[in-house]
Amino acid sequence: MSRILAIDYGRKRTGIAVSDILQLIANGLTTVPTNELLQFLFTYVSKEPVERILVGLPKQMNNEHSENMKYIEPFVRSLKKLLPNIPIEYVDERFTSVLAHRTMLEGGLKKKSRQNKSLVDEISATIILQTYLENKRFISSR
Repeated sequence: MSRILAIDYGRKRTGIAVSDILQLIANGLTTVPTNELLQFLFTYVSKEPVERILVGLPKQMNNEHSENMKYIEPFVRSLKKLLPNIPIEYVDERFTSVLAHRTMLEGGLKKKSRQNKSLVDEISATIILQTYLENKRFISSR
């Protein structure tokens, strides 16, 4: 098997998470400056087998896309050109930042660590991926 990679795209920084090769567990990988993201992804998939890439879909509570979508769509188009053989899926990312902060608080991180936006982005990507993996297992067990 190969990995699934998840992206929590931001204008300045982007959080990245990957699954293990059995696609059971999501792990935070890193946070990358967004202007270096395409190169980072190209390098990563040249070294590791990646089955698909998930991109957080920013939605508002009324189910409409948030303003950040105008930055994500051009990125996804570029990513599809760069990696045409890897499927790319959008995954709803509502509440991931809130869940990331809660996870950090429950994990006992000190206030200074909880204010680390790079860590929040990486944890958000991990939550996006873990939710996807759990949904995939649930659907396949039905």
